[in-house]
Amino acid sequence: MNYNDFRRKTRSVAVGKVTIGGSAPLAVQSMTNCPSSNYEAVYAQMKALEEAGCDIVRMTVPDKDALQTLYRLKASDLTLPLVADIHFDYRLAIESAAAGADKIRINPGNIGGEDRVKAVVSACRTAGIPIRIGVNGGSLEKELLRKFGAPTKEALTESALRHIRLLEKYEFNDIIVAIKSSDVRTMIGAVRMLAERCEYPFHLGVTEAGTTRLGVLKSAAGIGSLLCDGIGDTLRVSLTDDPVVEVKEGRALLRSLRLDPKTNIHIVSCPTCGRTKIDLIGIAAALEDRVSRLTVTRPVTVAVMGCAVNGPGEAKEADVGIAAGDGEALLFRHGEIIRKIPEKEVLERLAEEIVRIGNP
Repeated sequence: MNYNDFRRKTRSVAVGKVTIGGSAPLAVQSMTNCPSSNYEAVYAQMKALEEAGCDIVRMTVPDKDALQTLYRLKASDLTLPLVADIHFDYRLAIESAAAGADKIRINPGNIGGEDRVKAVVSACRTAGIPIRIGVNGGSLEKELLRKFGAPTKEALTESALRHIRLLEKYEFNDIIVAIKSSDVRTMIGAVRMLAERCEYPFHLGVTEAGTTRLGVLKSAAGIGSLLCDGIGDTLRVSLTDDPVVEVKEGRALLRSLRLDPKTNIHIVSCPTCGRTKIDLIGIAAALEDRVSRLTVTRPVTVAVMGCAVNGPGEAKEADVGIAAGDGEALLFRHGEIIRKIPEKEVLERLAEEIVRIGNP
């Protein structure tokens, strides 16, 4: 099923060359984690992110040195839309808009008085760029903490609505909203609540999710649950790791739900059992790496099954697949056996079939 068939209806917002919301493809984001004053390091990191399949990149702009880096990046050969992340100093938001940032990320609650928010809105309107409202439990307004007793889903939702209404007060609607929490259930609950009360596109993420293994699991639970509801337009798998890993895991998450527009090859493989007589685990891992370098023009589902007893039948919906025998495998299409192939040829023959089927 196409994501747009059950997707929450939202406005479309342009972030540089990338459209967020509406019927646009889901976008994967990350954020640089080297000092923003070091142009060479930031540039190298953004190039690596670009090559890894990142759609939008964010960098913190905490001072004038970072602002100079932003100017240089926008004058470079980078094509990734660039988001300026601002905390506290509203003047840096205004200057980042003038420097060519494709979006400004602020938490209106820590920018200062309403007059400062109005000034940021004016600068973004002049530059023709959107504002991302970032709300999370760590920066929730004190009065909301007193009212709800903790950064609950209700508190986060009310905070987001306050900030949305403030921007709307100045007739600004190029808005993307992100509600994040380190608690997966709180994040899911808050996003679902807000989804019923506004039509702006959402950026999804579990903040402070942790190191790679646990962080990926938390993100899969939080982001994945919302995407299955049809909620979400762009995402970041936040990890205590290299930002490139965030992008790879974000793409993997979308592939697992068949929502990645950059990937047309989908692999299903069985967990193996005592009937498996070939190195199916090794074959599946090698195939996953191999297909990342294949180009197809139509979706292809590939099945890697552990035995000939159930394999062809269980994977009959696959376009092509193998069912393991003893030192060999049955090659099949839509459950119909084509021929036997030796174990050592399995990877090569599967790759050939994928390219043939995927490029009719």
